[in-house]
Amino acid sequence: MSQFIEAMRPRLAKISKNFVADPRPNGGSMFRIYRDVRFSKDKRPYKENAGCQFRYAGGKDIHAPSYYIHFAVNEVFYGGGMYMPDPPSLGKIRDAIVASPVKWKAVKADKIFVKQFGALGTDHTLARPPRGYDPAHPLIEDIKKKSFFAIHESGVTAAQSASFVDDVAQTFKAATPLMKFLCETQGVKF
Repeated sequence: MSQFIEAMRPRLAKISKNFVADPRPNGGSMFRIYRDVRFSKDKRPYKENAGCQFRYAGGKDIHAPSYYIHFAVNEVFYGGGMYMPDPPSLGKIRDAIVASPVKWKAVKADKIFVKQFGALGTDHTLARPPRGYDPAHPLIEDIKKKSFFAIHESGVTAAQSASFVDDVAQTFKAATPLMKFLCETQGVKF
């Protein structure tokens, strides 16, 4: 995983210099192998997957805009966005969608984005509109989202190919419209 992260560093820098690829096994881009079992019925101590996150340089937690890669026995997926942002960050995204609907629609309609991802992830959505937002707003389904993340699924065989690092970089680049929008909502440079 450290070698993969190191290989991604120059490719990520070509997309944006504001995201960090840190190959250190502790405190870097790699997720720890231990599970948090405090509130889980499943008390197995180790994860059955490996993952890494290329966070925004100023982002101190998982809720900042970031790129992510997930490796498991039967699945490999990667993409970019903000996964379950904290309430203030989520409010900024929702407010930006309301204030700039044309810009938001352009993100979702970008040809390269759509070709690579299809659409934004649909999990983690509110059943009802969030308080303070017009239930009749034409983009209410997007406003109801609790995560703004685009995922590309890849086969395990593809992850074993020599071109995998370049494929991931190409996918990260395809997420640029979303990542720029999210960075802008959080008041940071892409």
